Amino acid sequence: MTNGLPPRGPAPQAGRPRMTLQGRLMITIFAIVAAIMLVISLVTGVVLSNVLNGQADARANEALTNLKNEFGIGMLDGTAKDQLQAAQAAPGTLLVIVSPFTGTTGAVVGTDYERYALNESQMERILEATKTSASSPLTTVTIPGIGGFRVGAIAPRGSGETIGVFGLSTAGESATLRQMLWEIGFATIGGMLLLGIATSAVIRSGLRPLRSVAHTAQRVAQQRLDQGDVSIAERVPPALADPGTEVGQVGSALNTLLDHVEDSLSARQRNEETMRAFVADASHELRTPLSSIRGYSELSLRDGTLSETSRQSLQRIEAQSQRMTGLVEDLLLLARLDEGKELVYDMVDVNQLVVDAVADQAIAGMEHDWGADVGEDPVLVAGDRARLTQVVTNLLANARTHTPNGTSVTVAVRTEGEGSATRAVLTVTDTGPGIDPTLQEKLFTRFMRADASRARKTGGSGLGLSIAKAIVEAHHGTISMQSRPGETTFTVELPAKPAAT
Repeated sequence: MTNGLPPRGPAPQAGRPRMTLQGRLMITIFAIVAAIMLVISLVTGVVLSNVLNGQADARANEALTNLKNEFGIGMLDGTAKDQLQAAQAAPGTLLVIVSPFTGTTGAVVGTDYERYALNESQMERILEATKTSASSPLTTVTIPGIGGFRVGAIAPRGSGETIGVFGLSTAGESATLRQMLWEIGFATIGGMLLLGIATSAVIRSGLRPLRSVAHTAQRVAQQRLDQGDVSIAERVPPALADPGTEVGQVGSALNTLLDHVEDSLSARQRNEETMRAFVADASHELRTPLSSIRGYSELSLRDGTLSETSRQSLQRIEAQSQRMTGLVEDLLLLARLDEGKELVYDMVDVNQLVVDAVADQAIAGMEHDWGADVGEDPVLVAGDRARLTQVVTNLLANARTHTPNGTSVTVAVRTEGEGSATRAVLTVTDTGPGIDPTLQEKLFTRFMRADASRARKTGGSGLGLSIAKAIVEAHHGTISMQSRPGETTFTVELPAKPAAT
């Protein structure tokens, strides 16, 4: 069959969910601020480290200078531990002495003011560090198990020979630097949290008008705008449509657009009403002259003196007047249905209606295989018997006309739902070649005709399925179609009377 609505294809798959504007702004601000805070933290750490190292160097240089100025030969007589004991050195002081009398000795003052001797590997590490940094008076060396020290070589006054190494621990400076970095880190985290809360509040407040615009557009999108007298009452509130702001300009533009759309829809409705009235009036006025033409042609055909040529001409006039009368009746019916008229309601048994319609089509189209799948219990709907019969007849005639000989056409009736939601479902299925996908979306359009691929054998006005759709919708029902090669199904659903229990 050639007419009907196409089945809805699967909705296009959505791509990866896009991040909201608020989310992008938040991430951008956080990234920029985090980068700034990281740079500040690094610079602060470097500056603070240099300052602390400078302080440690100043203390170490002062102590080293004093030690060099006070250096005497007696220092070589004792061990490093004895020298630190005699000098009452502060915790963190380190001394290594290279003496011809006592050999190489080293010690360090602990935090408990005890003097702890250094082993050979530790002393070698310290002496090696001072040798490799001859160009600098002080160098940093890390001693396993003890920590970091700023150390410098000791030499007698006027002598370039190293006879010892003096150093001070950098543990205090390292602890201060770590504490400062932790404090900067905690301050950064707290600042980022406060920044996130404040930024979110500001952005949310700034985007509130945009959300109102989106909600207004969504509510308008849910309205039926394709038919009837449409009134769009939704607007963005004036307080959120201030042209002085960027978002307000969007709201103002949407309100202007909705005003224009509402005016356009009203103009369209007026034009449609004018056109319906014209079609109804023209159809009504054409019925009388067409009936006269048909009557006079039938009367003239009874004249036995007519020549064969005249008789054929009158028969042609009669056939065309009948076709024109059918077209005018269809147009008048559509116009009246559009105005909500023409229906005479009664209780109609859909099963009996289908059986009668199939029997009629079986006589008119014996070249097809007809079948009716109906139950024994009646399926009752409130409707106009004549118009519902026209729906079934149009669907069956469409199948007969636009499918090849030998095609099976089956009409089935069933009920779905319970109580007030009970619906009568009528399906007309044929085994024809199917409908060209390019035509499926247009099949219920008025004056829509199928192409030659549907093996169309007779002419038609292209109003059959549009009339069926108008009648079904006037009964508060729906009509749809699904088609593939070898099977085309029209489905009509109507509100039905609940079955008796």
